[in-house]
Amino acid sequence: MENSWIVAQAVQTGGQSEISSEPMKEPGQTIITVDANASGQAAPAKAPSPYYQLIFIVAIFLVMYLILFREPRKKQKQQQQMMQSLKKNDKVRTIGGVIGTVVDVRGDEVLLKVDENNNTKIWFVSSAIGKNLSNEEK
Repeated sequence: MENSWIVAQAVQTGGQSEISSEPMKEPGQTIITVDANASGQAAPAKAPSPYYQLIFIVAIFLVMYLILFREPRKKQKQQQQMMQSLKKNDKVRTIGGVIGTVVDVRGDEVLLKVDENNNTKIWFVSSAIGKNLSNEEK
């Protein structure tokens, strides 16, 4: 796109000057060209303070902390509390989907009875217990 130039003439009548876009009639009149990039235009708006950018970055890191670190830690604490509250005759589901009844808890191991007919019992690591079904029924 080519630059467009506006040619206008300044006419002074009385104490006021006017700019007219009529064709020049007298050969002695001055031609004024106005450039769109001229410095006579209004100053551009001020750039925002760098403190806003700093506040924005801090807010992003705060949200990331809450999502990435705080929530998993909260769930981990709930899981630990659930494992510590396991007691005999609690019905539980493992993370593998095995449902059984707690027979014994020794440190970080849990003995589950998974079949009543055959009296089948299996040792599981306590971290493999996904959900305490006895607490949900109450």
